[in-house]
Amino acid sequence: MLWSTMKRWGMHLVRELEQDLKVANVICMNGRRHLTSSMHEVSRDLVVNTDSKKKQALLDMLPILTELRHAVDMQVSLETHVEEGNYFTAFQVLSEYLQVLESFSELSAIQEMGRGVEVWLAKTLQKLDSLLLGVCQEFQEEKYITVVDAYALIGDITGLSEKIQSFFMQEVFSETNSVLMNIVQEGERIPNMQKSRLTYSDLCLQIPEAKYRQCLLRVLGVLFKLMCSYYAIMSFQHDRKNSECQTSNLKQTINDRDGSPEEVSRCNSKSKALKSSQADNSSTSEGMDRVRDSSAESESVASIVSINDIPGSSESSSPYTHTTVSEVREDSHATSGSGSWDLLRTDAIAFVSQTLIRGRKNLWQLTTSRISALLSSSAVCSTSVHQFLKNYEDLNVFILAGETFCGVEAVDFRQTLKTVCENYFASFHRQNIYALKMVLERETWVKMSSDTLQVVSFAGLVGDGAPLIVLTDGKSSKARMLHSRKSPDPDQSGNQKNGFMQWVKMENPFLIKLAYGSKEHLNSSYTVATEDKTLDDKFSPRTSDASHKNGNNSVSEDENEDLLADFIDEDSQLPSRISRPNHSRSRSSHLNEEDITAQTGSSLCLLRLMDKYARLMQKLEIINSEFFKGICQLFEVFFHFVFETFGQRETNLTGKVSTDPLNYKLKATLSRITQDCDQWIKPQTVPFSPSSPASDVTPTSPFSTNFGQAPSTSLGLKERCSGAETIQLVAQILHRSKSHLHSMLLQNNAAMVEDFYTNLVDSVPDLTENIHRTTARLLLHINGYVDRIANAKWELKDLGMEHNGYVDLLLGEFKHYKTRLAHGGIQKEVQDLLLEYGLEIVAETLIEGLSRVKRCTDEGRALMSLDLQVLINGLQHFASVNVKPKLQIVETFIKAYYLPETEYVHWARAHSEYSKSQIMGLINLVATMKGWKRKTRLEVLEKIEAL
Repeated sequence: MLWSTMKRWGMHLVRELEQDLKVANVICMNGRRHLTSSMHEVSRDLVVNTDSKKKQALLDMLPILTELRHAVDMQVSLETHVEEGNYFTAFQVLSEYLQVLESFSELSAIQEMGRGVEVWLAKTLQKLDSLLLGVCQEFQEEKYITVVDAYALIGDITGLSEKIQSFFMQEVFSETNSVLMNIVQEGERIPNMQKSRLTYSDLCLQIPEAKYRQCLLRVLGVLFKLMCSYYAIMSFQHDRKNSECQTSNLKQTINDRDGSPEEVSRCNSKSKALKSSQADNSSTSEGMDRVRDSSAESESVASIVSINDIPGSSESSSPYTHTTVSEVREDSHATSGSGSWDLLRTDAIAFVSQTLIRGRKNLWQLTTSRISALLSSSAVCSTSVHQFLKNYEDLNVFILAGETFCGVEAVDFRQTLKTVCENYFASFHRQNIYALKMVLERETWVKMSSDTLQVVSFAGLVGDGAPLIVLTDGKSSKARMLHSRKSPDPDQSGNQKNGFMQWVKMENPFLIKLAYGSKEHLNSSYTVATEDKTLDDKFSPRTSDASHKNGNNSVSEDENEDLLADFIDEDSQLPSRISRPNHSRSRSSHLNEEDITAQTGSSLCLLRLMDKYARLMQKLEIINSEFFKGICQLFEVFFHFVFETFGQRETNLTGKVSTDPLNYKLKATLSRITQDCDQWIKPQTVPFSPSSPASDVTPTSPFSTNFGQAPSTSLGLKERCSGAETIQLVAQILHRSKSHLHSMLLQNNAAMVEDFYTNLVDSVPDLTENIHRTTARLLLHINGYVDRIANAKWELKDLGMEHNGYVDLLLGEFKHYKTRLAHGGIQKEVQDLLLEYGLEIVAETLIEGLSRVKRCTDEGRALMSLDLQVLINGLQHFASVNVKPKLQIVETFIKAYYLPETEYVHWARAHSEYSKSQIMGLINLVATMKGWKRKTRLEVLEKIEAL
């Protein structure tokens, strides 16, 4: 029972267990099912969660990608703006572009774009510099404002100022070098490989003479153009009205491009919603937080670098900043931005202007150094006078423009120009001296007939010459402008700055001459300047008076052609070009008929040379003192040659003792000429160079080496009188020109004129007297009568009634002398003068002969008086003047024989007309015949020697 009970209980337990197991199985199955379901739920939840994170990450990256896209668009915009030349907008975009790159600097793409910015910036600045270089070459307001805006935006106005000055310096170097290179290449004198290696100085030396003026005008033209461009930039002032108009147009363009305010607000609302959704998401990962922080930083930077923060702009010039612009788009801010940018632009332009004003002297110094190098060319001194004068005039115009440009006087460059003129004058003067000597060597001293020259005028020498400048339009004010010598006042830089505007308004005066060729008209160039009172105030009164005095404005160009005559007619020895009869000149500058017929070929050549020098003194006023010295030397050479040809140097009658010494003044004059003109007077071994700078005459035969020969006896009476009369005529013309020469020279050179006239011109009467005395001595053949008189028998015991035989011989010689004069073809006045000199020579011969007498009694002295009286009576038949006063000197000498021994020293002191040798001869004769003591005779002779 128990077993069965236990069995039943056991079976019951088994069934319960089975039931529990079934229940457990069901529970397990249900649990598994629930687990599977849960697992699927969890899996689905995990997938949703993963997608949600990815979505959030993508949403967080969307602002970054948007900014990257914005950066790419700005990069394209930068290139576009630069290609369009809109540098100001480009640099505005660049500012925002750099902010974007800085916000995402850790991204590799951004780093790559950053390296591209450096390349872009280098190219942009290069293009901007090219634009600036073009502005320097030729000023254009729009381009200049573009450059200023760009540099003002990047904050480098100082760099802009320095760059402008540097560009102008480079242009001076490149333009001048290019001009010279082109000229030299046209000449084809040097292989191309060598040309490229030549420096500017070397190119200056290679310029052919035929193209020198063309080269000079081109260089002056390009430099003047650069100065005008420099001045245009320096004096440019910003117009605020135009600026406000440009700013309003810029606003309108931005508004049209950005769209309506409603569209901008709609974009702003979307942006704000996006930012709020990003801010509400708090379950982002640490990386997403970093991206969100970067996005917020970029937004703050974008709001900071808004367009209103850039001076001069109220809106963004880029289509990519409209979101930021809308946040600050208010009218008050826009007005304030325009005003601030306009002020910044004005300040930038003013800063550049002030810098250029301070640096203009440097540009002028560089300009003058380039021209100075060009003036070192040998072609300067080998060109013709006409070409040199035109070059000098152009350089003067350039100097006046430069002094007005820089506000100071060009002292160094004027000195350089003066040195060039002096070198040219030295060469020019040397050739003229050689030419004058050639004419003198070939001179026949035949007077010119009145038919040879109808009109001879030395207007430049006597003060009625051509005006300083003869322009085709005849406006004297233009001439005054070109030759004004008044220096600019450094204290009035503002006035000088405004004064140069007159030069800017006119056409380039140098390029105009190239365009018109040889005519070189200036009609349009100086019209503006002559109408401006500022320049009129700077005219020199001295120059103005000279222009008025030296000719009216209607004088034709032929009046200046006298300066261009540069050859001599070989047959006539006269300048082949003479003044035309139809010239209406003042009678004061003409020679009368008597003066014309007194001219010889050499005197006319001399006067034409001096006339040309006087004209050049007016044109080349900077070295007018040198030209006056040249006039002096020309006359000195002529004076010396006339003396050497016709004058009597200190030669004696017997070869031992001088009976006709030169007076002190003539001696001093000849000594001075020898010192001043030694190089011209001494024999020349240097051949004449045909490549002279347009000498007034061109010799056609070699120079004689005996320029200092003794007085020629082969020249006849007529020629000798012609020589004396010719130099007298030259002296008369020089006296008429004295006041005019005084007026042309500066005040401190007045002593030079007085010295010339006192020591040289005033010695002409002494020279003519010496020539006439020499002529009389050569024609009156009585040199041998000194010994004949001295050897006559004077030691007599009884006085007879007959005179000595030499008296009749002397009267015969004098009769022949008068006959020669009467048939010599000379004027009656000259005949009478030569007869007087002949009487004086007879008296000198008598005195010299009587002073050599060794022994003579009182009866012999009486015979001397008898001979003298017979001679006086005989000579009176041949001379129209009273002969006795001419021979009174002989009677006084004879009567001195009867003086007491104590009176001879006083007598010798009172009669300086006798030479010491003559007085000593008288003393020795008296001492011998009257038995003086030897001691007394020696004492008297010693005292006389000491006189």
